[in-house]
Amino acid sequence: MSLLHRAAVPILLLPAGGYLALFFGLPLLLAFLGGFGLFTRGAQTGFTLEHYRALLTTQAYRDGLWFSTYLAIVPTLASLALSLPLAVALARTHPGQRLFNILYKVPLVVPGIVAAFVVMTMFDRGGLAARVLAPVGIDLPKLVRDQWAIGVIIATSWKAVPLMTLIIGGSLASINRDILSAARTLGAGPLATFWRIQVPLALPGITAAFLLTFIGGMGAYAVPNLLGPVYPLPLSVHMYVNAFERNNWGLVSAMGTVLSLISISVLLAYYRVTRGMRRVFGGEQR
Repeated sequence: MSLLHRAAVPILLLPAGGYLALFFGLPLLLAFLGGFGLFTRGAQTGFTLEHYRALLTTQAYRDGLWFSTYLAIVPTLASLALSLPLAVALARTHPGQRLFNILYKVPLVVPGIVAAFVVMTMFDRGGLAARVLAPVGIDLPKLVRDQWAIGVIIATSWKAVPLMTLIIGGSLASINRDILSAARTLGAGPLATFWRIQVPLALPGITAAFLLTFIGGMGAYAVPNLLGPVYPLPLSVHMYVNAFERNNWGLVSAMGTVLSLISISVLLAYYRVTRGMRRVFGGEQR
């Protein structure tokens, strides 16, 4: 490689690298330093471990961390359970396919706070569903502001299913049709073809959809704040309260750093899983 070529490589990478460093690396670095009291807003700056001590020793914040993780995992699993068969169904030709392809994407254009109000209108005490079912003797359990955050799970899943279906559907569509035909020729039924051929080959797309939904759930604010229980509150709500009501930006930075670390851990697990899958199924190594 010539000297000119070596010098050209970093110059060509500079725009992309500079963009990532400025808009992704720098905010994460400032949040990390802010958790230790450095370069933070509001209160006096100076190195301290007080913010992390408060986060890890305060019961409400510890419960909030677990609750944030719960609100990320459960809706993601529920959405995946719905998106996977939906993506398979959409890949097949059936009457009304074009209309259905449009309708299932509607939640993508509905803001999260609107979805929360829809769920509240439908499933809260005295809501539309309760009034429809009451004449036939069915009394709905509490689904809004309940301890299991069922309303949050419903609203989040409703928003996430179209996105996951799009990603998984793209992975399923990229599978070579000859492989599926060969499996059926060798006697595999539709269910066996789905679980033993389609799902393994579409796993990179499935895990990517899982990852995107999980990270979105970790930082969700509007939906948990409207539909979630009074206690515990997710860390996103604690971050808002500490930032705009208590001016405790150091604690906010510590909470944001912990949430980011959890998401980064899931991202690293994603890369590890997909790398293992490519090795197992003989795919491309990256």
